[in-house]
Amino acid sequence: MRAVRLLQLGKPLEDAEVALPEIGPSEVLVRVAACGICHSDAHFRENISPIDPLPMTLGHEVAGRVETVGEEVDHVSPGDRIYVHYLVSCGRCDFCFRGYEQFCAKGQMIGKHRDGGYAEFIKVPGRNVFVLPDEIPFEHGAIMMCSSATALHALNKARVQGSDSVAILGFGGLGFSALQLVRAFGCQEIYVVDINPTKLASIAAFGGMAVDATAGDPVQQIREATSGKGVDVSIELVGSAITMGQAVRCLGVFGRAALVGLTAESMSVLPYTELINKEAQITGVSDHLAAELPMLMEFARSGKLRFPQGTLRFVDLDAGQINSALDAMANSTDHIRTVIVPRTSDLLPADAPEFFRG
Repeated sequence: MRAVRLLQLGKPLEDAEVALPEIGPSEVLVRVAACGICHSDAHFRENISPIDPLPMTLGHEVAGRVETVGEEVDHVSPGDRIYVHYLVSCGRCDFCFRGYEQFCAKGQMIGKHRDGGYAEFIKVPGRNVFVLPDEIPFEHGAIMMCSSATALHALNKARVQGSDSVAILGFGGLGFSALQLVRAFGCQEIYVVDINPTKLASIAAFGGMAVDATAGDPVQQIREATSGKGVDVSIELVGSAITMGQAVRCLGVFGRAALVGLTAESMSVLPYTELINKEAQITGVSDHLAAELPMLMEFARSGKLRFPQGTLRFVDLDAGQINSALDAMANSTDHIRTVIVPRTSDLLPADAPEFFRG
């Protein structure tokens, strides 16, 4: 089969021909219909985030059709439309037993520790495969497996309720889903902080109130908008000490800050004024859970989480096109996500460019 693989750290991905994976009794072979290109993939390629072993087929945002199933798999059948949960866990340890598979000591990430979806087929454990509702296109099912799923996990960790006021710091891929999901939870008072004019201009269309961080201290702007109270929940999606501090300082009494963005910087907190005197809380957010994915799909199926025309780009399963997409991420200023759709696939999205159809 065709695959696009990382052979050397810091080097472009390369086209490859590899053997079709052989599945075991508890595994599923999936024909890839769509695979999202994520910022994490760029980090893996550049060795910003460690990856092992090499060579490796990247790609952790996967949707497609079941090709074959192992004899122990009974919840899906050949031909079924599916999406893939990218955290492969042992299923037996205490964390797995409690439903926190992201902390499994033997856990592996598809596309980082084991071959991913930059290929025509992928082999995954049966418990990582879920039926994709007919109303959801393959390309949407794929890209929701990272940014959308993590955004939902952040809202769950922050215990968001419909009566809450919410601040979202960062309106990139995660923020794009987070705003829609907060609305789906029933929240009406939602402040979205960013610095990019194009992004700021699009926030109102999705039900949020734009806060331009270049126009002044966003914490002060949020406090003024809330008559000095602050918000019930803040979701930090940028990954900097500055925005993490802002996420804490914009909270009101009993506020909850969920920190999602990744940074190596240290952040400082004034314990009394920013936490103790408000009984505020700071929560870290790591990945997401398989148990949350059906809820995410229901939001998408019902139209509460959507990816309007123009928010996706398509590329072929081709190293040159994929490397170009990864290169472009460094300067991206829009919400547009890039999705790999093999040109030879009979599962092409309706709005795929004409050249995909041969």
